[in-house]
Amino acid sequence: MNNPQKQKDQQQQQKGQGKKPRTAITPTREEDFAEWYQQVVKAADMAETSPTRGCMIVKPYGWAIWEKSQEIFDKWLKDYGVQNCSFPLLIPMSFFSREAEHVDGFAKECAVVTHHRLESDGKGGLQPAQEAKLEEPYVVRPTSETIIGDAMSRWIQSYRDLPMQLNQWSQVLRWEMRTRLFLRTAEFFWHEGHNAFEDHEGADNDCRHVMGLYEKFFTEYLAFDGFVGVKTPEETFPGANRTYAFEAMMQDGKALQAATTHDLGTTFAKTFDIKYQGKDEQEHLCHTTSWAFSTRTIGGLIMMHGDDDGMMMPPRIAPHQIIILPVIKDDNEDAVMAFCQKLQGDLKAKGIRAHLDKRDMRTPDKMWDAVKKGVPLRVEIGGREVENNQLTHVRRDIGRDSKTTVGVDEFLGQAEGILDAIHDSMLARQRKFRDDNTHDMTSVQEIDDFFKANKIGFARVPVSLLEDSSLEKVMGEYSLSCRNMPLSDKGKKVLISKAY
Repeated sequence: MNNPQKQKDQQQQQKGQGKKPRTAITPTREEDFAEWYQQVVKAADMAETSPTRGCMIVKPYGWAIWEKSQEIFDKWLKDYGVQNCSFPLLIPMSFFSREAEHVDGFAKECAVVTHHRLESDGKGGLQPAQEAKLEEPYVVRPTSETIIGDAMSRWIQSYRDLPMQLNQWSQVLRWEMRTRLFLRTAEFFWHEGHNAFEDHEGADNDCRHVMGLYEKFFTEYLAFDGFVGVKTPEETFPGANRTYAFEAMMQDGKALQAATTHDLGTTFAKTFDIKYQGKDEQEHLCHTTSWAFSTRTIGGLIMMHGDDDGMMMPPRIAPHQIIILPVIKDDNEDAVMAFCQKLQGDLKAKGIRAHLDKRDMRTPDKMWDAVKKGVPLRVEIGGREVENNQLTHVRRDIGRDSKTTVGVDEFLGQAEGILDAIHDSMLARQRKFRDDNTHDMTSVQEIDDFFKANKIGFARVPVSLLEDSSLEKVMGEYSLSCRNMPLSDKGKKVLISKAY
């Protein structure tokens, strides 16, 4: 005998087969990864382009991530002995001219200030006043090695002044032609450390220690891992003897350089006369270092953790770790809001960043907003939950399958553990993706075949392969670059991939 309901269910299933599931973000990652990225930034309300060419306006939700990053990392730097300071945004042109190799590396990216006053152009507009032309132009800071080196030459006299460990939280300007929010903008925000030591050992230890801090920060707070290694000579920072880099893999298989530390040797010490009198009463050149990470790590967060519904925030860096959504009806508004406010207070007392969404909006719209912003844990409270002293919570990294209703006291005891579980799950998933898409190869032909087939990920090859003359053509054809030589491979292998 035919079952009418069963036939109806089968018809509905067949009708739905092949139908694209609805997502909050269009296009999806698979359809157009670059445009998907831009749409996630917009949907999560993190940043927007500005009237200033190539620059961005970082909105409060995006800036909160950077603020939290500063809060965490600044404490670690101070514990290490680093002191914060501030140097001018404008650097005399002559400073760059004194360090030829360094300026060659940045010459095409420098913005230059040539006048100090404007005047009317006679047509209702403004123009630089000709009589206000500067005797010496200024470069808008692309990095601060030169001006800090000049200061160190005055501040360091004796071995007693060493090590000198300085850091500034600032912004820099590099005239990028092709920009993308967070990832590559003309103006971006970073911290830059500049240290001086008695010898190479002190400088190298500094580079390794700070890189260790970066690795700790990325894994313990941003829930992503990568490869720590040394840059090849061609990819080394201009003027440095050695550059250590943290290379992370995005979901499209491209690399993102998340942080670098540079052993500058005595390059800048020679140029800027950074010397000290040693215990032997002889004059010696200092060994200097520099290191940084920037707001491009926020772009990395999106490309590593986001999905087709928007951003997915790692709990320990998320502006809101928990969002509370009151489900309001006309007859229960006061009771529900009071219940939600008490829960928010109890969570904050435990050190959890809990946000109560009080906006006059439909609950489904609030829910989707939280999803697109990637809030790690969503809590929903309506009249039934209030009556039973319960709440319903949903994990962003799992979705509806994690929907759970529990008592409030039980939740308060579990909340920190749930957030930790979300972090661990996100980190494990990212590490698996990295490992699954890192491919060992031994020949140029393997590299060619891999990228010709539009496969994604890193090629890990013997360093000796860089001497093969046929490699350069393949690198150029697929826009590949050497990322680093992982320390875990003891410098015997190098990672090759497409990159941001």
